[in-house]
Amino acid sequence: MRIRKTFVAAALAAVLLGGCSTGTGSAAGTTTTAATAATAAVDASAVDGTLTAAAVLAANKAAHTAAAADASNAAEITLSGTSAVSSADGVTVDGSTVTITKAGTYRVSGTLTDGQLVVNAPDATVTLILDGASITSSTTAAIAATEVGELVVQLADGTTSELADTSSYAEDADVNAALFSAGDLTVTGGGTLTVTGNGNDGIASKDGTLIQSGTVTVRAKDDGIRGKDYVVVDGGTITVTAGGDGVKADNADDADSGYVAVAGGALTVEAGGDGVDAVTDIVTTGGTVTVTSGGGHTVQPSDDTSAKGLKSGVITVLEGGTTSVDASDDAVHSDGAVHFAGATVTVASGDDGVHAEGQQIVDGGSLTVTAAVEGLEAADFVLNDGTVRVTSSDDGINGAGGTGETTQGGFGGGGNDVGDYSVTVNGGTLVIDSEGDGLDSNGTATITGGTVVVNGPQRNGNGALDVNGSFTISGGVLLAAGSAGMVVAPGTDSAQGWLSATLDSAVAAGTTVQIVNSGGDVVASYVTSKSVQNIVFSSSAVTSGEQYTIHTGGSASGDSTGGLSTSGELGSATQVATVTAGDAPAGGHGPR
Repeated sequence: MRIRKTFVAAALAAVLLGGCSTGTGSAAGTTTTAATAATAAVDASAVDGTLTAAAVLAANKAAHTAAAADASNAAEITLSGTSAVSSADGVTVDGSTVTITKAGTYRVSGTLTDGQLVVNAPDATVTLILDGASITSSTTAAIAATEVGELVVQLADGTTSELADTSSYAEDADVNAALFSAGDLTVTGGGTLTVTGNGNDGIASKDGTLIQSGTVTVRAKDDGIRGKDYVVVDGGTITVTAGGDGVKADNADDADSGYVAVAGGALTVEAGGDGVDAVTDIVTTGGTVTVTSGGGHTVQPSDDTSAKGLKSGVITVLEGGTTSVDASDDAVHSDGAVHFAGATVTVASGDDGVHAEGQQIVDGGSLTVTAAVEGLEAADFVLNDGTVRVTSSDDGINGAGGTGETTQGGFGGGGNDVGDYSVTVNGGTLVIDSEGDGLDSNGTATITGGTVVVNGPQRNGNGALDVNGSFTISGGVLLAAGSAGMVVAPGTDSAQGWLSATLDSAVAAGTTVQIVNSGGDVVASYVTSKSVQNIVFSSSAVTSGEQYTIHTGGSASGDSTGGLSTSGELGSATQVATVTAGDAPAGGHGPR
């Protein structure tokens, strides 16, 4: 792809059968992608966020496979400065240009200081065993398979090969990467390959790109590794430094293409644009993915350059492996849905930690947002299982659509409008540390299980909880602490008891707060991490209509989840408030 500064807005309109369930998930294969190419953006409400990695991949074009070549029968091509020597049938040498015209396996060694290796073998499979080969071109690509069914680049064990191309390409150039294939491209073997894309991309295929093994380092002026139909990483150690996007699949014409999948190996990307950019899907089932985009989360996102960490047009499924993202813009972004289904994910963002226009579902694994403006944003956020920890300078979780903007109400936060958005916690652990609203929904909020701890804002213009519509709790544990300017608590129709205590004055960070029932038993022991004046608490130990006292002091013991300990002792603690469970928050506004 030629150098570009604007994002091509054409995307796929996808219909994912089975609706948008916010339950515990659907079995692989019960929902499939039935999409057709279109110029309109994906309908986020039609993307099923419960889809598994297997279901997504099964609906996509199958990645090609490539077996290791028999090196003992390889034809020899020896590079020598500005020329080359080969006696193999199907190889011609014209000055510094080496051309392969027949299927087969070719061993390439030596140095070509200003030349090119061309593969012109329509529909054939050609394997190049790079055995300490170095090819540099001042006018075009180093290796260009202009006519080929599949090009296999096999890196000989224990060797290092290098490819570098011209410093510029014509605007309409078809071949525009240091390593280019018009057909499927496979990189395999146990050797090392360094690719320098001086003029545009580093590695590019007009079909699919598969990396099976090897140590591959790519430096590119624009995109690092590109496959039109897909980029699949099954193994190897891949390091990409790109001025544009790091890894990209850009087929916007075929609904089953344009995806990136990582099943193994280690992929490290540093990109000026998006780290991993897929027109349709991003799927991880193993391996390690490390992405820095746009200079990282401390850099202000640019208005004219997309610098997201992982960006998908339909769905991102992080089901296995370890993923770390540090992005100027959203760390994980999907125009459809995001499904966390077992991977270990750590992100930092200059904007949203994770953003989904539709569903964002957590079914397992761990998700940690170490820094973000808004931590997690989606039209529908669902936590069924796993551990989620969010640190944000604004909202921790925001159930909202589009940019998350709504008409502001008189009390700050999400505003008075009740939209078709939701935040649901059915299980797992959620810990939020926010300076804006902690758990915020511009629609409804529901807690049926799990543990939710919100270390909310200190400013009165925001609250630990902010729900515009109905807010019910029927199970699990909730502790939300923060300022007292706009207090929100669950609705009185909640099946589980809750209490809201507003203190006469704020208590400092590091204060132990004890919640005690009428029998003198400590039902909650919490150590504040910042200044706190209001506490909302709910668990099976709270009974509506009964009185509870709030104390400061004493000791907390046992395991701590966001400051909420498993047990506590009053000791010489001081009583600071008395509340009745189920009473509306004093000075608060309830769900709006």
